[in-house]
Order: sequence, then structure tokens, then C-alpha cells
Amino acid sequence: MKENANHHHDEINLRGRKLIITIVLNLLITIAQIIGAIFANSLALLSDALHNFSDSFSLVITYIANQLTKKKSTKKETFGYKRAEIIAAFIHASFLLIIAVYIIYESIRRILSPSTLEVDPVLVMALAGFGIIMNGLSVLIIYGDSKKNINLRSAYVHLFSDMLSSVAVLLGGAAIYFFDISVIDPILSFAIAIYLIVFGWRLVKESTKVLMQFTPKNIDIEEIARDLSTFREIRNIHHAHAWQLNDDEIMFEAHIEFADNLTISEACEVMASMKDLLNQHFNIHHTTFQPEFQGNCKKDLIHQSHEHSD
Repeated sequence: MKENANHHHDEINLRGRKLIITIVLNLLITIAQIIGAIFANSLALLSDALHNFSDSFSLVITYIANQLTKKKSTKKETFGYKRAEIIAAFIHASFLLIIAVYIIYESIRRILSPSTLEVDPVLVMALAGFGIIMNGLSVLIIYGDSKKNINLRSAYVHLFSDMLSSVAVLLGGAAIYFFDISVIDPILSFAIAIYLIVFGWRLVKESTKVLMQFTPKNIDIEEIARDLSTFREIRNIHHAHAWQLNDDEIMFEAHIEFADNLTISEACEVMASMKDLLNQHFNIHHTTFQPEFQGNCKKDLIHQSHEHSD
């Protein structure tokens, strides 16, 4: 057990170091592109810079959340700070939506004012290329960890999308340089903003569901109840709840009615087997059962909170 705890701690430390590197890379891109956007008069480059800045902001919050997960649980914080990463994901997604609205406003304003469309395409292409290289490095750094963590997964997708948006900005700069199509700059910005809204809203919904303690999307409570009811000692499963503590930990609790008046040791043995089933079949590692025998509470699988509480 201690070896597993040390491994998890080392994994968090390695994840933290990778996050610091990607934060530095993204801040370099952001600073370079904001300065470049001012001199090149490019909204597309500014959009790319703000997109990168949002990822820098997200990565900083992710790093802080990553550090907080190392803090031990206390009597006041019995679950520790395991929800910090979900809160970070929600803040990041909200920030993305605000940025997207600003970019859309500025894109429309520039399209309607042709005098604002003079862009330096060479500078745009150079800084877009810089963004592609730096984002590409960041993507490679966190690729492996992105499969295991909601925040790193969102950061990975954002960094990858940053790289693609930089490619689009590079192509837009080329279109201005070779064909003098200046309107492509705000059009690209508008497209980037739409992407931010789609992804940001998806992330807002995903993180909100976790914060609201909704049943995880890969968990079917009725299936769990059916599986638990296959134990011959069990008469009924009711008042069930399943929720996520963070991206990795799923919690489950339920009232279980025994068919016979078992001893405490016999009931504990059955419940231990039931917990093993949930662990193996549903990847649920934290389960709480309330055992009952000939109880008079309602036997609905999902308890309605407006009814009389037991």
C-alpha cells in the first residue's frame, strides 16, 4: 500500500514538472504573439495569442490543483482537495467562453471596417510558425498524462488545438502575402472563437456535472443494483447514489436490505464481496452500504429528496 502511495506521489510530482515546462512554453508564445499582433495589426494572431494565454491560465490553475491534491485529508477537509482539479477545469472553460465572445465581437467589427484590415503577413507567418513549434513540444510533453486526468486531457486538447489554430493563422498569413486577401484575418479569428465556444461549453457541462454530483456517464445505477441483487442474501437495493469525487475516483452508496437477520460478521462478509464486485466490474473503489432488515423505508432505487427522509 505504501509503495502504491509513493508511486502516486511521484506521478503527481512528475506531472507537476511537466506542467511547469508547458506553462513556460505557452507564456513565451503568448508574449511573442501579443507583441507581434500589435505590430502586425493581426486579429487572428491576437486570437491565437489569447487562446494560448487561456491555456497558460489553465495550466497554472492545473498546476496549483495538482499541488493541492498532495495535501492530506483532515478533520475539516475529509476528502482533502481532490475536487480542486474539477473546479480548475470549470474556471478554465468559463474563461474560454469570455475570450471567445470578445474575439467574435472584434472579428465582426473588423469585417465591417475595411480600413482596419491592413496586416503584416510576414510577421504573422513567423510568429504562427513559432506557436506551432512551441505548442507541438507542449503536446508531446503531456500526451501520456492526458489519458489519465481531466485537466491534463483538456489542456492537451487545447494545446493541440492551439497548434492547429497556429497552422490556420500561418495559412492565413500566406493568403494575405500571396493573394492580398486581408479579410481572411478576422474570418480566421471568428472560426477560432467558435471552436473555443464549442469546446469551452462542453467542458463547462462536464465539470458542472461532477460538481453537481451527477451520476458519472459510464455508470448505470440500475445495472449496479441488478448485479448486487444477485447475492442470495440481498432482498433489495434502494436509496442508491453514485458520483465522482474527481476524474479518477467514483463513489457509491446505497441501502441494502438483507433477506435474513444475519449476524454483523456475516453481513460484513457479504458487503465485502459486494464491494469487490463494484471494484472489479465498475471501477468503484469507495463504497458505503447501509444494511437493513425488515426496514420500513421506501424501497425506490433512487430516493426523492422531497419525500420524508429516513
